Amino acid sequence: MKKQQPQISEDKILEASWELLGEEGIEKFSLRRLADRLGIQAPSLYWYFKSKQNLYQSLANQVSKIILEEFHSEGEWKEQLTEIAGTVRSVLSRYPCSTQLMMMTLPHEPDIIRFNNRLLLCVESTPLKRDQKMQAATTLVNYVYYFVLDAYQHERNVAAILKEQGEGALPGEEMIRLLDSMSEADAGLFRRMFTSGLFELMGTDSSFEFGLKLILLGIEQVIKEQEQ
Repeated sequence: MKKQQPQISEDKILEASWELLGEEGIEKFSLRRLADRLGIQAPSLYWYFKSKQNLYQSLANQVSKIILEEFHSEGEWKEQLTEIAGTVRSVLSRYPCSTQLMMMTLPHEPDIIRFNNRLLLCVESTPLKRDQKMQAATTLVNYVYYFVLDAYQHERNVAAILKEQGEGALPGEEMIRLLDSMSEADAGLFRRMFTSGLFELMGTDSSFEFGLKLILLGIEQVIKEQEQ
């Protein structure tokens, strides 16, 4: 009896892609691995996506659509930028490797374009010059991308250390030994900040909000300078 070909769809391919990205990261992601997960031959994927990059575009487009669906703010520009930054962070944190995908793809999909357009609309009411509006929006979204990516990579680094050295290993022990071997001039301030736990603030809500505040205050300062 001939074995029946598994039923697949674009939605199933995208769902399986997120699962695979969550388990193995974007470095090991391939259409062959994806096809194995779906129980099909790799060439079958090309009926839906011309290439891995084409699939990445669709995944980024899906993330952009979700951001737009969850973003709700009609206040003044600071409120809108604060809300969209939080929404982008929330969505990207839920979809593994989505930050890398957003950075690796071009705005050649409808919802990616809509997302970028909505981001620009957040600063459209400001008296900034046209190029400054673009730079303000880009600075904000790049901050969010890096923040989420840094938190994701930190988790992976810690997981790798625990896997290599055992569950009882403390990821900071090796760092402390290294810092103790360095001079005060080379590592004194860094050592004191590290041992006092200040680096544990990285990736937290308070850290995110402080960085966002710096960006918003910077935009405000530019506006004030232009109005003088």
